Amino acid sequence: MKKETKIIHNILPDSLTGAISFPIYQTSTYVQKYPGVHKGFDYTRTNNPTRNVLERLMTDLEEGYASLAFSSGLASVDAVLKLLSNKDEVIAVDDIYGGTFRVLDLYKNFGVNTTFIDTTNEKNTISHISKTTKLIWLETPTNPTLKISDIEYISKKSKEINEDIIVVVDNTFASPIIQNPIKLGADIVIHSATKYLSGHSDVLSGVLTVKNKDLYDKLKYIQNSTGGVLSPIDSWLTIRGIQTLHLRVKTQSESASKIAYFLHEKKEQFGIDKIYYPGFSHHKNHLIASKQQKYFGGIISFSMKEDTEEHAKKIVSSTKLFKLAESLGGTKSLICHPSTMTHKSTPESRRIASGIQNSLIRLSVGIEHVDDLIKDLHQSLLFQ
Repeated sequence: MKKETKIIHNILPDSLTGAISFPIYQTSTYVQKYPGVHKGFDYTRTNNPTRNVLERLMTDLEEGYASLAFSSGLASVDAVLKLLSNKDEVIAVDDIYGGTFRVLDLYKNFGVNTTFIDTTNEKNTISHISKTTKLIWLETPTNPTLKISDIEYISKKSKEINEDIIVVVDNTFASPIIQNPIKLGADIVIHSATKYLSGHSDVLSGVLTVKNKDLYDKLKYIQNSTGGVLSPIDSWLTIRGIQTLHLRVKTQSESASKIAYFLHEKKEQFGIDKIYYPGFSHHKNHLIASKQQKYFGGIISFSMKEDTEEHAKKIVSSTKLFKLAESLGGTKSLICHPSTMTHKSTPESRRIASGIQNSLIRLSVGIEHVDDLIKDLHQSLLFQ
């Protein structure tokens, strides 16, 4: 079956009642026939039927060994970092999501060091591997400058140096509809399922998928020990969102392309400096994006020639359809100012060095009619 069909039909009807919408098993515990003798469930922190359906669905979508659903994307990030020990090193993409940067910064307290580099230079990335490197952390596309890293090359070459290195890919911006990192050699795929997977800005959730049993067993133990699991109702909401994932991502990607070209045509008129969109043939990572992605995604970022926070704030505060808010990937289009919102916890020097300028603006394109979105941006940018 094609992936679009699998999404729908791998959510099986409830075996007890035949309900076509799988139930929310809103329970904390389960009756046992005899101590240790039960129907596969003893406590919801360990297992829950609704959460299990979501995890099986994500495993199939990402074509991995198994998946785990967490209470947020950052809870899944934290679980992966708990695989590390004192004096281990992480090599991470330089313009990493601000929340992930914050977690990595916390792990310095436990002796885990992070080296931030531009992972779009794949050979340079491999040259940074040392004896202490245990994990390579990629976002592709990155948040918010949409850099693209070659997952296949970095996965293959890093394993040639040390087969125990774990390659993690944050696939939030792409979704499993656009790319499948495990097929390209990655070991772990992470999603802030709050974004495209859930897709309606109404749930906080995270999911990770692993390529083998060893990683699954370790991460399952960590999750069960620390308790950052996704609730039954949030699992159900995420399942519901995923059913329309392919329709939403396709529409959002097509609209983003039209908006990106509109902004490119009006650069001089609007005073735009740079536009970050991997669908442009002149984007420095366009060839890699074309190779490993089905679409170019629904996110566009751009900076202004007047590179000040105040100028950017005026723009993001004057749109009508694009709502000023954190997050992305929902049905409603969102606009944000990364340096004071999503990446405010990243030190300014590191933020600027990675390309996140003071005037950078990020768009998350929703499913509204693209003509209306273009008109909204036109009125917002024209008079600033």
